Amino acid sequence: MTETAATTATKSQTSLTETHAAMSFDEMARMYDETLKNFVEGSIVTGKVLEVRPAGALIDIGYKSEGFIPSEEFDDFDAVEQDTEVDVLLEGIENEDGNIVISKKKADLKRQWDNVLANYKEGGVVDGVVKGRVRGGLIIDVDGVDAFLPGSQIDIGPVHDPSVYINNTYEFKILKINEDRKNIVVSRRELIEERRRDRRRSLLEEIQIGQHRTGLIKNITDFGVFVDLDGMDGLLHITDMSWGRVSHPSEMVSVGQSLEVVILDINKERERVSLGLKQKSANPWDDIDTKYPVGSRLRGKVVNLVTYGAFVELEEGVEGLVHVSEISWTKRIARASDILNVGDMVDVVVLGVNKEDQKIALGIRQTEENPWDGVRERYPIGSRVSGVVRNFTPYGAFVELQDGIDGMIHISDMSWTRKVNHPSEVIKKGDTVDAVIIEVDPDNQRISLGMKQAQDDPWSTIGKRYKVGQKVTGKVSKLASFGVFVEIEEGIDGLVHISQISDQHVEKVKDVLNVGQEVEARIVRIDAADRKIGLSIKAAAIEDEDFHVDEEMLEGLGSGEDMVDLAGAFDAAFNTGEKSEEWHPGERRRKRKYDDEEDNS
Repeated sequence: MTETAATTATKSQTSLTETHAAMSFDEMARMYDETLKNFVEGSIVTGKVLEVRPAGALIDIGYKSEGFIPSEEFDDFDAVEQDTEVDVLLEGIENEDGNIVISKKKADLKRQWDNVLANYKEGGVVDGVVKGRVRGGLIIDVDGVDAFLPGSQIDIGPVHDPSVYINNTYEFKILKINEDRKNIVVSRRELIEERRRDRRRSLLEEIQIGQHRTGLIKNITDFGVFVDLDGMDGLLHITDMSWGRVSHPSEMVSVGQSLEVVILDINKERERVSLGLKQKSANPWDDIDTKYPVGSRLRGKVVNLVTYGAFVELEEGVEGLVHVSEISWTKRIARASDILNVGDMVDVVVLGVNKEDQKIALGIRQTEENPWDGVRERYPIGSRVSGVVRNFTPYGAFVELQDGIDGMIHISDMSWTRKVNHPSEVIKKGDTVDAVIIEVDPDNQRISLGMKQAQDDPWSTIGKRYKVGQKVTGKVSKLASFGVFVEIEEGIDGLVHISQISDQHVEKVKDVLNVGQEVEARIVRIDAADRKIGLSIKAAAIEDEDFHVDEEMLEGLGSGEDMVDLAGAFDAAFNTGEKSEEWHPGERRRKRKYDDEEDNS
């Protein structure tokens, strides 16, 4: 069983008594009195090991009793031998058992603390070893004394894992020494910042614009990179990283990377330095106009796509723009991404160079023959062509004449006799149609076609087929408030005014006639030039020999230019209001066709 310090001290006292048995009582008393004068509680005294035991060592400090020190207070208890000198702290002259109370550990701590107080002051610099973590910071061993390093004082930047500092030796600045509480607070951050300030002042005196310096990438942002130049940070802006396109600095560098940069500007008052990377090499735009003359053919890589075009890299730091309008001779391209992809290798032709603004205009379509060159010779006005209906708009149909060349048939040019409201009423996609070239505009890449012009105009021979006074049979095709239209042959309608429907007064046309109803009428007027025929149903009852045209029959039809326009009348009846341009051909109609095409294709 392990002996207690009290039991050991008692045995030691018995041994000491036997040792001094031969001394006189007066001599022993004098020695004890003298000994008591030399010992003060709280002081450090030197003793010798009297006996080494499993639990510790018996120590004689020259007092009337011995003290006991547990084995754990020794750094290497196995090396402790009899008569080894040991410095101990005298904590008490006499405890309740009459024994002295001593501690080697506390003596060591007191001597170490006294040594720190003697050698270090607040604001001084010390070396210390990081022992471990505590709440709020780290414990630092400074010459055997524990000091506290707050978490905010570990480094100049955020510390995400303080454990990486454990067992490492660093220099620290002493912030506070509390003698009463035997507490020391240190900072590594302040020491680093002070030294950085010194190096920064020194660096600002040394560096010059144009110098090359090597630093470490400290931080990366969207607008640039901060580089540690051994004492101060310099900004490498994204625009100074490369002569070419850089979407984000992380494309070129990474944190911790060593980088050689050029000093572009120095602001000593604000202690700021601007850096450059691209300035290490010559500006490729300096001789751009001689390297890439207008008209030269090149090959490059698509590096960026925008709605209005594609940027093509010709060499590192040099890009040109291919506008969407310069991608194809024949296709209407809304977005460059519909045709190209980033990374595509394409052939281009230089269209223009602006050295000052560092812009190059490129074209892709110029690498191929323009199919619109010579289109007037291939498609002369009035010539007949055939093509496949490729697409519809509300105003017409696009017909492919050859690869990359389309012509447009406006709805007004689809039929001589029929009013077409949508091209799908006459043709469908994929149909092969015959047409006549009406107009060619190679500059605007437009060809106007006419389907009806490829057919005979039935109105051109209307006078041969029909005569005034002739009886005809037809079907009611349309009703209007002023009369009815009667189709006497496919595409040919005649107008029966409401006054010529019956001998009886007709209040409303729909009360007498219906669409599709077959009627017999007599022709009372023919105007081939204006494509108009006047009819009378009630005149059909008159015998041929008795028939003659009178004013009553022409009532409502007018004469000459005032005669009712069949299509116009129909439009008026249904409030469509498209008479002026839809029914009459001409240059104004051609212009509107293409305006419609631009708005709706």
